[in-house]
Amino acid sequence: MPSDTSPILTALNRRYATKQFDASRSISKGDWDIIEQSLVLTPSSFGLQPWKFLVVNDPAIRAELQPESWGQSQVTEASHFIVLAARTDLTAADIDAWVTRMAEVQGKTTDAVAPLRGMIAGFAEAKSCEERHQWNVRQVYIALGQLMTTAALLDIDTCPMEGISASSYDRILGLERSGYATVVACALGYRAESDKYATTPKARFDHTRVIEYR
Repeated sequence: MPSDTSPILTALNRRYATKQFDASRSISKGDWDIIEQSLVLTPSSFGLQPWKFLVVNDPAIRAELQPESWGQSQVTEASHFIVLAARTDLTAADIDAWVTRMAEVQGKTTDAVAPLRGMIAGFAEAKSCEERHQWNVRQVYIALGQLMTTAALLDIDTCPMEGISASSYDRILGLERSGYATVVACALGYRAESDKYATTPKARFDHTRVIEYR
């Protein structure tokens, strides 16, 4: 087993769903730049990145979102608040935009990436619009995991939030008919000293229950 002194395991053991944030503390620009880049670098199936990450800085908008979040204080008290949204479909234009970008970055011709484009298109066309949306939603949770892990490694606290009214978020954030829909949100910042959950022992099943070798 890995050493308990591993900096990665130390960070992951320290991490918890923060219930109270210290509103007086802000994430530095340098750390925030790393977090943003970690979102950009998040892996996704076929590399399509079917998402958008909305960083809500405006206090007025965050105050409007709070009642649509079961009144949770993290929305307004955290240093930063991100809403993770998924594409509501996966269209030919989406696929074309991605393979064009990949060809540009990798110095390939359109013909060279045509087989990949055809494979992705075949995958998408075999699904209904709702199935494509749900597939996109699952990709967003990969980004949420990467976001929280990166923050933990920077000693930044997070709270993933599914207890929100996604449709109300869409309305407030202007996502209706945009091609994107709210999936989940995440508050980021620094825990308040008064948050009792910070010292609650982390309860997890032993690895022998959740990991099997075959």
